[in-house]
Amino acid sequence: MAISSNLGFIVGPALAGILGSTAYEELLPVLAAVLISFAAVVVIAFKLKESKFATAITTSKINLREETSIRKIFACEPKPCYKPNNPNNLSILDVFRLKNLSFLLVLYFFIFLGFNVFYTAFPIHAVTSLKWSSTEMGLYYFVLSGVTILVQGPILRKALQKFSEEKLFIIGSFILGVNFLLSIPNSTILVYVALIFFAVGNGLSWPSFMSILSKHAGTVHQGVIQGVGGSMGSLDSIIGLITGGILYNLIGSNTFLVSAVFIFIVFIMSFRLLNIVKQT
Repeated sequence: MAISSNLGFIVGPALAGILGSTAYEELLPVLAAVLISFAAVVVIAFKLKESKFATAITTSKINLREETSIRKIFACEPKPCYKPNNPNNLSILDVFRLKNLSFLLVLYFFIFLGFNVFYTAFPIHAVTSLKWSSTEMGLYYFVLSGVTILVQGPILRKALQKFSEEKLFIIGSFILGVNFLLSIPNSTILVYVALIFFAVGNGLSWPSFMSILSKHAGTVHQGVIQGVGGSMGSLDSIIGLITGGILYNLIGSNTFLVSAVFIFIVFIMSFRLLNIVKQT
């Protein structure tokens, strides 16, 4: 899924850069986004199968287990009426009470917060300080996504043969933090050096983290945990995107230092994952 999403980040920015460089400027990229979104709606409507029915059947099979007793042998055991429990019927507070999940969701929050501050500040930085055109912006994201796919594909598979997902997350988060520090100077060369760190750090840490989160959520609560994580990501977007814009107006490229601080907090906290693995 990570590779698939990064493939979109290759085609999307490249297409936006090409279309944005025409006489129509931003009009064509916006129209392209509308058409692509409409195509996604059509695919979802006609090709995506409903999963609720299958989930309900599985839940019923799991919960509708009858207990046997001596009364059943003499055919006088009353038949109890079972009410299937919905394993995903958890509140947000219930999710945070699950073992180790609150810690992982806090990590999730800080990761997205650091990214969202960067996502707002970098395009402004590229246009105002680096003097990039829309085509140069598209090229940057094209290269970034291409290198990330390389990392999340063969490089990550080989790395998993030597390191655990927890160690890869620790290593990746540190590299990711260095990337934000390298983005502070107004240098195109350093920005592309930072791009390598970004791709490697994100390529190693994010898939590893999502795998760790999935394992701790388990098969029963996996869906609701991902939903809560997505909600936290949306909250991060509200806070981080607004904060990134305000901070860049106040302190310029030093905004990337704020992103670095959030990611280095994640790096320090992530050492606890090694203890969690020992406990399990």
